[in-house]
Amino acid sequence: MARHNGRGWHGRVLAAALGVTAVATAASVWTAQADPSGGGDAAGAAGRPAVSAAGTPGAQGGGAAKVAVTIAHASDRGERGVNITIDDGPDPTWTPQVLQVLREYGVKATFCMVGPQAKAHPDLVKAVVAAGHRLCDHTVSHDTAMDHKSEAYQSQQILDAERMITEASGGVRPMYYRAPGGAFTPYSRSLAASHGMRPLGWNVDSKDFERPGAAAIVATVKQEIANGPTVLFHDAGGDRSQTVAALREVLPWLKQQGYSFGFPVR
Repeated sequence: MARHNGRGWHGRVLAAALGVTAVATAASVWTAQADPSGGGDAAGAAGRPAVSAAGTPGAQGGGAAKVAVTIAHASDRGERGVNITIDDGPDPTWTPQVLQVLREYGVKATFCMVGPQAKAHPDLVKAVVAAGHRLCDHTVSHDTAMDHKSEAYQSQQILDAERMITEASGGVRPMYYRAPGGAFTPYSRSLAASHGMRPLGWNVDSKDFERPGAAAIVATVKQEIANGPTVLFHDAGGDRSQTVAALREVLPWLKQQGYSFGFPVR
């Protein structure tokens, strides 16, 4: 898999604070609608039912719900559904601005949070949940080479982040797990699923992390949305003003094209 260039900022920032070694970065683009290598894994998913604040079985907020170990790309809104996913935060500058844009257009998104970022900004995690968005575990140190590390390391990265996010949210658990740079392994997928977190990929990489300009980000989404419904953006890792500007254009455009906004399948 290709990896996102320049995405090791979490490792550099967090290693000093957490004693976690971050490895060089790079990025991955998911273009398939199904996981090409994961169909044969045992599920290993716990059977404890989860009930959200809204009373939805299997939703964030309770114990682990049984989910598939395969990497999700599809939308719960069907063929014309789009899943907006926001990675690497929360960030005190950019997450509120992203939340404002989503609110303006009535769009719900999935926020893939880095554990220490969530721990540092519990008010933002709670704001994400209060607005009806979903949480996703994006590990502790955003190590895009964790698929080459031991199972013990993978477990620490996933479960420590899950705990930090859950505590920051006031008890709302992540519903998904997204490996940094797409660095999934059969073990990490099974572990996440056993904790009620569906492994989450993406179909459209907006390339916003590279800051190519808002117009370029918008053009990428328009050109690649036919690849599938799950679109990757970022709300941390540097100046995300281009992301905010691009979302203001992309969200109404998608509505004009007849798309509706949903969440990744579980």
